[in-house]
Amino acid sequence: MRDRLIEAGMTLLERDGIAGMSLRKTAALAGVSHAAPAHHFDGLPGLMTAIAEAAFARFVRAMEAAIARAPADPVSRLQATCAGYLDFATRHAGLFHVMFQSDAVSHDDPALVMQSARAYDLLRLACAPFSAQRDQAFETAVWSLVHGYALLGFAPRLGQQQGQLRIPAFSACLSHLIAEKSSRAGLAPLAPPDAGR
Repeated sequence: MRDRLIEAGMTLLERDGIAGMSLRKTAALAGVSHAAPAHHFDGLPGLMTAIAEAAFARFVRAMEAAIARAPADPVSRLQATCAGYLDFATRHAGLFHVMFQSDAVSHDDPALVMQSARAYDLLRLACAPFSAQRDQAFETAVWSLVHGYALLGFAPRLGQQQGQLRIPAFSACLSHLIAEKSSRAGLAPLAPPDAGR
């Protein structure tokens, strides 16, 4: 029943957004008593935290699937990791908001911390080939770029006009970061393949 309630809550978030979320609505959608969530979660924050944990697991699978389809070279794998990130944020905006921005989520919950760390590890591993040793500044720059595009809603409109601002394609911005990284490290620039994003 716990899993049913989490699935129902995820469906409700995807359909109605955070404003439409409640324990009673989740129980109704799951087809259980309105009192059932109290047996499995510590109120709405407990359910929201469990939803965020499950959403991070899906997020990880989305990035892993994108990586598995990519060529093995480092640039393609980094592009694929970011593409999986952006695709998930675009397709599951309600879940993405809960994962990163909801005050109702206990972000220090151990299970949630573990799942979010798995997601970041994929990004870290994709960044690793561009440094002889771990470069957290580069990781943070890539993460800031992809997360910024996701939060600002640029992913579906890459390279298009946004008000007075023309948004560059994500791939162009990522290529710029990679070129800057290669230049600082004294390496020959890595020419990214045409990945379309």
